[in-house]
Amino acid sequence: MTTSTRGTGKVPAVLVLEDGRSFRGRAYGAVGETFGEAVFSTGMTGYQETLTDPSYHRQVVVMTAPHIGNTGVNDEDPESKKIWVSGYVVRDPARVPSNWRSVRTLDDELSAQGVVGISGVDTRALTRHLRERGAMRVGIFSGDALPDEGTLLAKVRQAPEMKGANLSAEVATEEAYVVPAIGTKKFTVAAIDLGIKGMTPHRMAERGIEVHVLPATATVEDIYAVEPDGVFFSNGPGDPATAEHPVALMQAVLERQTPLFGICFGNQILGRALGFGTFKLKYGHRGINQPVQDRVTGKVEVTAHNHGFAVDAPLDKVSDTPYGRAEVSHVCLNDNVVEGLQLLDRPAFSVQYHPEAAAGPHDAAYLFDRFVSLMEGQRA
Repeated sequence: MTTSTRGTGKVPAVLVLEDGRSFRGRAYGAVGETFGEAVFSTGMTGYQETLTDPSYHRQVVVMTAPHIGNTGVNDEDPESKKIWVSGYVVRDPARVPSNWRSVRTLDDELSAQGVVGISGVDTRALTRHLRERGAMRVGIFSGDALPDEGTLLAKVRQAPEMKGANLSAEVATEEAYVVPAIGTKKFTVAAIDLGIKGMTPHRMAERGIEVHVLPATATVEDIYAVEPDGVFFSNGPGDPATAEHPVALMQAVLERQTPLFGICFGNQILGRALGFGTFKLKYGHRGINQPVQDRVTGKVEVTAHNHGFAVDAPLDKVSDTPYGRAEVSHVCLNDNVVEGLQLLDRPAFSVQYHPEAAAGPHDAAYLFDRFVSLMEGQRA
């Protein structure tokens, strides 16, 4: 929960982690208090896309790059209609943005949307702490919300944890909508919104796909009412262990052998649908510089990530599942985390990262073409 007034950059603020460590700084954005899971993002650019990614719902994002806000804020780059992070932590915010597309400052945008942040923090030390101790609950407090730190620590420890959180329905659309194909329409895709980013249906539309974006609560009947050539499961926040409805929905799609593509949360849903478990990573992968190997081609890609959970599937063998054989198709080269799955006997695959890649990189854009190939093969 956030209470806020406009920050001035001179108002004292403090960040308190659930293990008792604290960092003092200055208010950035709104003034008040906020709580969430402390995570760090290693991207040196694309902060606007990060802030508006629904997958960051209920997370306090620490930016490892020291200079944030240099390019200001525009109205073209947001990935959704609002900022979703529950708090924002930066070291050296830009005093004056310098970009021809900028229409307002990042500080003003955070203030306008009631997002409590803190600046002047040693984000390198904070990131090292989170890498050693793991992602954890955190609170940011400023202005009148600054009693003694013992009281603040107690409030942080009362905040809900990310493990066990069922959040996708909180960020998904409530009403279905259509993103039309660009140029000649070739296919129809039903996209289940678990926290979808705006660039994702756009990437499909660029390939002649008419995308019907459906709420997270959609039924099998809702999916097939649009007569889809393929079904897509999006990214989103929360613990995949709680996602019973999306898992059952995906299993119904697998039963019908409709071409299926999932990203991020959608990859975890596919893992669960196939009978694999999921687990919480110590500090997750977040940023736009994560190396992943496509084990199908052997190619190494630099990719955009935002996930704190992963699929527990064997890397060294093909697995038998209720829907045929499955294998790990992509793996993170930093820590061997499963970054993709594919079925060998049905047209279904997924990846744990963001091939739409706003704000970059674009190494994995071919995955949308792979989805198109699945639909072409099914049609033939």
